[in-house]
Amino acid sequence: MTHHHLIMLIAGIGVPILAAMNSRLGVSLGSPATAATVFFLIAGLSALSVALFTGVAPLSKLVDVPKHLFLGGVLIAFYLLSITWIAPIIGLGNAVFLVLIGQLCAAAVIDQFGLFGAIQKPVSLTRAGGLALMAMGVFLAQRG
Repeated sequence: MTHHHLIMLIAGIGVPILAAMNSRLGVSLGSPATAATVFFLIAGLSALSVALFTGVAPLSKLVDVPKHLFLGGVLIAFYLLSITWIAPIIGLGNAVFLVLIGQLCAAAVIDQFGLFGAIQKPVSLTRAGGLALMAMGVFLAQRG
């Protein structure tokens, strides 16, 4: 396992922890939107710190970036707000289960067509079977 794999494994471990913590923060504050805003502020400061440490790209480059790429910010806001609102209602495990199934499906489509500049990796019958097994494993683990 390379350090890249390890980083992604740790990021994966962090997703349900983030969901649980932000969900609880939303309940504690009585406002999921306020909880998400606090997390975004902390995330922004964290990202800025890393950018300052590793080198900040000139802001003039923003003009040349395809504008649809900025929708990623909308998607992360949607994820954080929805997990903050919904996890206390349907349970963290159910919420994360649905997120994982969505991620498996979306990743397969993105890889199949090389969307958003991703490396194109066709979904073969073997790969589709593996994805189906992963989805079934996530389902069985959640039903448990």
